[in-house]
Amino acid sequence: MITVNTVHELRAAVAQARGQGKHIGFVPTMGNLHNGHATLVTRAAQRADFVVASIFVNPLQFGANEDLDKYPRTLAADQQRLQEAGCNLLFAPTVEEMYPDGMSVQTRVSVPNLSEGLCGASRPGHFEGVATVVSKLFNMVQPDLAVFGEKDYQQLAVIRAMVRDLNMPIQIIGEPTVRAEDGLALSSRNGYLTPEQRATAPVVYRTLKHIGNAIAHGQVDFPALIEEGKAQLVAAGLRPDYLEVRHAVNLRPAAFGDRDLVILVAAYLGNTRLIDNLYLHLDEKTA
Repeated sequence: MITVNTVHELRAAVAQARGQGKHIGFVPTMGNLHNGHATLVTRAAQRADFVVASIFVNPLQFGANEDLDKYPRTLAADQQRLQEAGCNLLFAPTVEEMYPDGMSVQTRVSVPNLSEGLCGASRPGHFEGVATVVSKLFNMVQPDLAVFGEKDYQQLAVIRAMVRDLNMPIQIIGEPTVRAEDGLALSSRNGYLTPEQRATAPVVYRTLKHIGNAIAHGQVDFPALIEEGKAQLVAAGLRPDYLEVRHAVNLRPAAFGDRDLVILVAAYLGNTRLIDNLYLHLDEKTA
């Protein structure tokens, strides 16, 4: 695996691979990698001949009171993990390389509707920052396919819509959430948890499964299920940001008769914001 820091070097390396007839896979990250990221790279390596990963902590998607400055930078460990997972090229640009004229005059990409509500309501401007940096990275790498984790469900929906609406010739692959043995979704932010908080955190996924099981068994009073779930989180010491049942494709509030659902949650445990989701497909009898 080689590491490059400039767009010029990136494009030269990708052009060489493409000139050899190789299909290009891409996995964008913000670094501080865990086994979930490694799974994305492995999946890309299974579907493409040449895998590019990026590490860039994108200031454009962080709010004024969020953790940009303290977000862990672990480049050496990340390089080793990427290489072991099958990455061929790492693109690790500086902020100046990504935004040479500064962020205040940077053209922005906005995906309406899907960016609203859920994390979009709690983090204004977040998905505009995500869509902007991902579109820039797509234009720099020009991959045939890109792999994203389903843990960030709303983000994946936003990226799928952006690619469709802007006619980008890129296949977007969603990879199922990688979990610890106790069910906690792997996340770079899990490292912020104290040992006591880490022991509590699996209640998030247990709550999702409880609601999903109730719906699968015919309960359709979604508001009541949500209130019950929020009470479970609060009782465990978490502060819910949102807990909702949505249509799995367009993310509108779920309605009776919908068969493809997703239950989405964000909750604070101490100062750490945990997110997770559970996809649910109902057969006709249940729906």
